[in-house]
Amino acid sequence: QLQLVDSGGGLVQPGGSLRLSCVASGSTLDDYAIGWVRQAPGKKREGVLCISREDGRTYYADFVKGRFTVSRDNAKNTMYLQMNSLEPEDTATYYCAAGLACTVVVGTVWDDFTSWGQGTQVTVSS
Repeated sequence: QLQLVDSGGGLVQPGGSLRLSCVASGSTLDDYAIGWVRQAPGKKREGVLCISREDGRTYYADFVKGRFTVSRDNAKNTMYLQMNSLEPEDTATYYCAAGLACTVVVGTVWDDFTSWGQGTQVTVSS
């Protein structure tokens, strides 16, 4: 059974950067559509990005605006999320996630994942 452990969150000033990590065990990330979701206080969880299992294409939510980049190290069964130009609106708990497929509708990545990490807090504040 797939298990995900995410880490790397913290406090950063507006305009700063963070890199999140997601280590998988129990199964191989290649077998899944994988991605990141986030949940801000008082808001619904929203998809940040999804990497398709079928063709490896990455879908980003519109609000990423080219600021975030996902990468993976298959040898380590690990996925990374590099976040640059962070804004206070990016403050949220970030979860790595895995599922069967990506669902993307008009710039919105749906949280159709079936497994999630425990979450790592990202706070953007001066």
